Amino acid sequence: MNFDALVAAAREVRQSAYAPYSHFQVGAALRTASGRIFCGCNVENLSFGLTICAERAAVFAAVAAGETQFEAIAVVADSVQPVTPCGACRQVLAEFSSDLPICSANLQDQRFESTIAELLPRAKEGILGT
Repeated sequence: MNFDALVAAAREVRQSAYAPYSHFQVGAALRTASGRIFCGCNVENLSFGLTICAERAAVFAAVAAGETQFEAIAVVADSVQPVTPCGACRQVLAEFSSDLPICSANLQDQRFESTIAELLPRAKEGILGT
């Protein structure tokens, strides 16, 4: 899968991140089955529990626009190694597509590609009797 357009969009939206506490800006770009791209960036809060990650911001924007079929997501951060979504983001992404391809990249364009299922096996097993 070619992630170039998604990585570029995630890199761009990363610059809008609100990260006055960690100074760790993250951008995410999510492509839907209809071909639309929804972007999100992390938005921190003094109470870190209220912080929203870039990946969930992108998912929530897509859902608000009526899109729930996802094809791929890219995440970009200024890190030594590409970072993958946190556990909460993995669970939210798995809600819509456990086989979702993901590309994590850093600003040096090092990349790590995987799927949500590989990062979060058995995401729905045992929850609510499933």
